[in-house]
Amino acid sequence: MSTPSPAERYAAFKTSSTHPQLEAFRAGLSFDLDDFQRGSCASLEDGGSVLVAAPTGAGKTVVAEFAVFLAMQQRRAKVFYTTPMKALSNQKFNEFVDEYGASEVGLLTGDTNINSNARIVVMTTEVLRNMLYADSDLLTDLAFVVMDEVHFLGDRFRGAVWEEVIIHLPQSVRMVSLSATVSNAEEFGDWLQAVRGDTAVIVSEDRPVPLEQHVLVRTKLVDLFDSSGVITTTRVNPELVQLAASGGRSIQNRSTAGRRGRDRGGFHRPPPHEGRMPREDLVALLDGKHLLPAIFFIFSRVGCDQAVRQVLRSGIRLTDAAERSEIRRIAEERSRTMVDEDLAVLGYWEWLEGLERGVAAHHAGMLPAFKEVVEELFQKKLVKVVFATETLALGINMPARTVVMEKLEKFNGEARVPVTPGEYTQLTGRAGRRGIDVEGHSVIQWQQGLDPQAVASLASRRSYPLNSSFRPTYNMAVNLIEQFGRERARDILESSFAQFQADRSVVDLARTVRQQQESLTGYEEAMTCHLGDFREYASIRHQLSDLEKQGARAESQPQAARQKRQRELTKLRNRLKSHPCHACNEREAHSRWAERWYRLKRENDTLQQQIRARTGAVARIFDRVTDVLLRLDYLERDEHGRLAATSAGRMLRRIYGDRDLLAAEALRRGLWDSLDPAALAAMACALVFEPRREESETVERYLPRGAFPAALEATQLLWSDLDDLERDSKLQGSSPIATGLCLAMYKWARGGRLPDVLKEADMAAGDFVRWTKQTIDLLDQLSVVADNPVAGNARAAIDGVRRGIVAYSTVA
Repeated sequence: MSTPSPAERYAAFKTSSTHPQLEAFRAGLSFDLDDFQRGSCASLEDGGSVLVAAPTGAGKTVVAEFAVFLAMQQRRAKVFYTTPMKALSNQKFNEFVDEYGASEVGLLTGDTNINSNARIVVMTTEVLRNMLYADSDLLTDLAFVVMDEVHFLGDRFRGAVWEEVIIHLPQSVRMVSLSATVSNAEEFGDWLQAVRGDTAVIVSEDRPVPLEQHVLVRTKLVDLFDSSGVITTTRVNPELVQLAASGGRSIQNRSTAGRRGRDRGGFHRPPPHEGRMPREDLVALLDGKHLLPAIFFIFSRVGCDQAVRQVLRSGIRLTDAAERSEIRRIAEERSRTMVDEDLAVLGYWEWLEGLERGVAAHHAGMLPAFKEVVEELFQKKLVKVVFATETLALGINMPARTVVMEKLEKFNGEARVPVTPGEYTQLTGRAGRRGIDVEGHSVIQWQQGLDPQAVASLASRRSYPLNSSFRPTYNMAVNLIEQFGRERARDILESSFAQFQADRSVVDLARTVRQQQESLTGYEEAMTCHLGDFREYASIRHQLSDLEKQGARAESQPQAARQKRQRELTKLRNRLKSHPCHACNEREAHSRWAERWYRLKRENDTLQQQIRARTGAVARIFDRVTDVLLRLDYLERDEHGRLAATSAGRMLRRIYGDRDLLAAEALRRGLWDSLDPAALAAMACALVFEPRREESETVERYLPRGAFPAALEATQLLWSDLDDLERDSKLQGSSPIATGLCLAMYKWARGGRLPDVLKEADMAAGDFVRWTKQTIDLLDQLSVVADNPVAGNARAAIDGVRRGIVAYSTVA
């Protein structure tokens, strides 16, 4: 280890004297801090909040860990660590337990409640939002909130929750916002500064482990960028350009047909997939080049499972005897509570064989407990190859030496679309393990039509814009009005990032409007006529021209309409000829300026209309939501005209989710009073279930018998009425209730066997567990807000549903 220079010793002394807490924290680490980490931590010790935007794997969470360290130096201070996913919450929970002990750490994920009064509590963002609206006692002594993966704020389904939390957190709470590299980090930081106060924005573009990018052409790894010079460039490798020009052909493809052959020594053009290295050979190639462990990103669950089977059929084995023994021990320990019948239907023994040979899949269709084992084994370097969907790139700590992308496009449920620069950055961000690898590697498999320039552009664009997806909901509206009143609620919504971005765009539009208005003034001066008002004259000409164009397109109209138009034309022509400006010698010159004025005036009017539409857009939606709530008696006016929540509104305050109003109204009308616990579970499932876009809900499904069909029909009619009311109020409306999982959930709640239920559900175990967890979440809300018999049946339904594989999984 080299001796620090005088300058480095002085910098260390300065840090220790001005930021003693940071120096104490740094002394306990096994590595030195990067500049962005040091600057972020110093901002926290100085008493501010911080937004850290840095690439995947750069070490952003060190800043969050320093916030936890600061809180634990105080007597009672608490810190909440929020994540977008339960899997990530579970991972952080375990890490903090290892660091601070089980008594100091809690976990809240909606369906999991562990030590909620602890000083460090890990939770999903939705849990914190609900606590803020309920003014929970757990908020007492809260000093820091960490918002991990805060760029989820742009998620169109869940992003609004992040904005709600940021807006409603008490000003005394300092925020640590951790984001992937986004192109508008400064804009986001400006908004945080506006709503939260002192917030440092610290952006790092540097990967801690450099990324070497390759294209696999047949059996050869070709560098994506030119590395022939001393200095690294972003110029595409000429060899790759040449290969692209020849359609991926090389000397290996030369024909051997002979002189009389049709090719005459030319090249064969292989079919699109001919010449692509089989997966098992690619795994062997990477192993031989010491490029394992590797993650293969395959944008299909079925594709991931098929890839594992394909590699295993080849007989490949990437583990030694000691590793296989440890793998079996961990897998058996994590699954020891599962019965053999369930293990069989889950494909446990095939899965275990793959693990023991160092190969596994990772996707949302897997049982959460199985995914956790794969993650643990990969982190322990026991599993060497994982075939995964892109969900693996979202925050879970599973870095690899190499990332392989078989295609640069994916199916989004409607069409095959290219991978975006942001997605590419997230996926390749897994390559390169800090403190282990000198460099990470990404491998793109060659296929016909691959454009090296496009790939290079994708690979060199490191960021993507963060755009708000915030929209007021019924639950949000009634909570805000009850806490702050309507006017204050509107002001709060005006402070959202959505409105901030709209206002920013309005500033640019307004600047253009002002410039155009200056030009309009100049045009008006140029068309001024000494005989009269030339704008008036030009207006008549425009009316006449428009009417003549209409007449040319309306020859098939009734005679009366044509006669009426002809009378209007005659009247306008007479007005034109009698206008003083008609006799002006410079009339045509004035007219040319007038035409420019009119074209620019139309454009200017359009821009001003856009400004009016964007200014106060969020508040306008809030007003429409409020009007719906007034019409349905969830809100009422007091004697002073102020809005307040009714008893129904206070119930709605505690129902969260996309179907909040539908659930509340169904409870008010007693539509579910006749349902037993299993049928109520099926109904709750219908409200939360969303079939995958490629799945059809038009298929006729069997439904639970008894009281369920009538209750479902009444709920569907209620949905239709509410949807009509929303659309009449110029709101977006909602999608119809999906019943595809109702019978399976009903059978599961009644104690049905797992094989039968999964067959009925026609879905993977992981998907079934995920929808079951969401069903439990809604049932839990109903058990609190509803009266009996629904409340009691909801509690019984939870007991019936939370069993077997649903109880096995610690995360969802």
